[in-house]
Amino acid sequence: MSVVVVFTFNDFSENTYLIHDDTKQCVIIDPGNNNESENKTLSDFIIANDLTPVRLLNTHCHLDHVFGNKYVADTYKLDLEIHEGELPVLAAAPQISAMYGIPYLNISPVPTVFLEEGDTIEFGNTKLQIHFTPGHSPASVSFHNAEEQYIIGGDVLFQGSIGRTDLPGGNFDTLITSIKRTFMRLPDETRVYSGHGPMTTVGDEKQHNQFLQ
Repeated sequence: MSVVVVFTFNDFSENTYLIHDDTKQCVIIDPGNNNESENKTLSDFIIANDLTPVRLLNTHCHLDHVFGNKYVADTYKLDLEIHEGELPVLAAAPQISAMYGIPYLNISPVPTVFLEEGDTIEFGNTKLQIHFTPGHSPASVSFHNAEEQYIIGGDVLFQGSIGRTDLPGGNFDTLITSIKRTFMRLPDETRVYSGHGPMTTVGDEKQHNQFLQ
């Protein structure tokens, strides 16, 4: 059985996810760590639990989700894996950082692996299926563990809300289609781990999310 660990990092209160299982292998998704203290928090957890990071994944490449890419890639000798359609978003991150006035000193490496709909991320005894879920960003992906009923969705679906669509590459209709095609077809018990805020479930969002009524 896998364990999903969340760290909330940076000025945007972004959720960074680390998933590990009994093999001690782990993947790191959307590392938002952006200073020495946050780097230490992440690494201390990995050391304390005797984990071996084996994959570095981004759901999408907005600034707050990629701050820690270089640290993780360099520290654990990992290649960055994203959807190819997110390359323009990743390239724009330094400019966006300057607009917000937030330091982004450790520029993300370029990806060497591209993720596609239907691919499977495998590590240890764990499998995560990739779903293409654009709308908040042009080529966001979500990572679904069907066996254990959870999905890491980035900024697609939140508790009681959805991702914003007013950023470059965002589109409201596309986002709603992604949510209904992917998330709303999952069992109600499926846990949804979002890029910001608390965990929710598919069932709760079917009932209470005003954007999905």
